[in-house]
Amino acid sequence: MRAPADQDPWLPLRRFTAARIALGRAGSSLPTREVLAFGLAHAQARDAVHHRLDHGVLEAALAAAGWAPPIHVHSAAPDRAHYLRRPDAGRRLDDASRARLAAATPTDAPDVVLVVADGLSALAAERHAVPVIAALRPLLAGWRIGPVVVAEQSRVALGDEIGAVLRARQVVMLIGERPGLSSPDSLGLYLTHGPRPGLTDAERNCISNVRPEGLAYPLAAARLAHLLAGARALGKSGVALKDDSATTALTSPQAAGPGDG
Repeated sequence: MRAPADQDPWLPLRRFTAARIALGRAGSSLPTREVLAFGLAHAQARDAVHHRLDHGVLEAALAAAGWAPPIHVHSAAPDRAHYLRRPDAGRRLDDASRARLAAATPTDAPDVVLVVADGLSALAAERHAVPVIAALRPLLAGWRIGPVVVAEQSRVALGDEIGAVLRARQVVMLIGERPGLSSPDSLGLYLTHGPRPGLTDAERNCISNVRPEGLAYPLAAARLAHLLAGARALGKSGVALKDDSATTALTSPQAAGPGDG
């Protein structure tokens, strides 16, 4: 006779988290339902990695939020397969994109440029980037915000070159993070002060797991605005800039005045 599945005593805790806890046991293995759930989560993560960014979805959402049409750019990775095999190609622009950005460079240097990028989960960019931008905009009153850029086949460091071409004082990459088995659509926010090619991850700040099931849009936007103001006051981002937004009253981003960074 087949042994019945044993219920895990931690099962009541599952209502507090999407993490894979209290899975139970059937003999020496997992219950069938949990094996199937794992297979589904794995398939969703793989699909998220290979999903192509839908520009139409982003353009419609940005237009509805009152933003001008974005500038489309592409990394030096010509397709998804190349992008996954060659991370370095995802960190630099192709020639056509570089020329397109140069032609669109504002006369006055932007205080910040926002880049929506597919990264390793285009689903995250499609679902969460525009709501975060919408929550951030009123917190940056008085800032010169450059044109929104939509980047395809992008790694985080692509924002450094985008920011440099547009002469931005700071750049924020809103990029799909590597999917997990319970979060195929997690968005990351990467802030870099003084963007230019060749910077390392130690010179930028990250806000991770932005999505309704993780860090809520208003909180993510408030934390990002706090870091932007801090980076402008400090003149740098990365390890030198600490996120004390949870213990310090949110500093108004307009306090330093546009262009002071």
